[in-house]
Amino acid sequence: MPQQHHTQPGDRFNRYFKIAPALCDQLRNEVFHIRHEVYAREFGFEPLRADEKETDAYDRHSLHCIVKTADDADHLVGCARIVMPDPDAPHAPLPFEIACRDTLDRSIIDPAKLPRHRIAEVSRLAVMADFRRRKGEKLSADASLNEQDFGGVGVHRFPNIPLSLYSAAVLMAQRQDIEYLFVLTEPRLSKHFAKFGVNITPIGEPIDFHGIRVPSVMRVAEIYPGLRTLFRPIWHAIEKQLDVAYAAGLPVVSSQADFETNSELLALH
Repeated sequence: MPQQHHTQPGDRFNRYFKIAPALCDQLRNEVFHIRHEVYAREFGFEPLRADEKETDAYDRHSLHCIVKTADDADHLVGCARIVMPDPDAPHAPLPFEIACRDTLDRSIIDPAKLPRHRIAEVSRLAVMADFRRRKGEKLSADASLNEQDFGGVGVHRFPNIPLSLYSAAVLMAQRQDIEYLFVLTEPRLSKHFAKFGVNITPIGEPIDFHGIRVPSVMRVAEIYPGLRTLFRPIWHAIEKQLDVAYAAGLPVVSSQADFETNSELLALH
């Protein structure tokens, strides 16, 4: 019998996708467009806007990552946001601290008592509809997880995009010395992530925010050591792509002044 050759998950990710931190206005605007298409146009969670960009006040002090197809830089796939504490008001609450003010179980963890420079929140994860559809599956703003997305005989689906975006968010947060990443997740998400060794700990009662969501936390330092073997090649591929982008790109945005500085630097490139 002829020997079968199967592409490794990391190689498959690189073949299909490019993932990068949104370090310039052009990439950030593409992130905002993805969010508008998913959260406003498709699901109606946010109002439609003439400029087709979904933004809010937290974007001023957030990091963003974006996924596109590898063969077409104009083909947008998905995005995620890491909300950092406001450098001008570090004790101002993150979005989940407001939404879950009355439902957090502070005996598990109390974000108000943590060093503000060591916490952040992953939010506004969005995947374009064409990359969420599976036969017979109801659509949601992200997408469910399935081990078949990570390779195997006869499997040809894309590597899982939401978990890849969360991985990029963790890697980007790690660069900022973030210790705790908070997230509002669908109830099923922590169970799906557990399949791949990602520990997401619920820290409060569910709330109704763009559907039922559970406040949860990830310890950044614990994510990679806990990953199952099948996902590590994709993690390494994402890490390498981010490293290349940071090496070639601009400083991480953390304030409005940085936005303006980056715009000036872009003119020099």
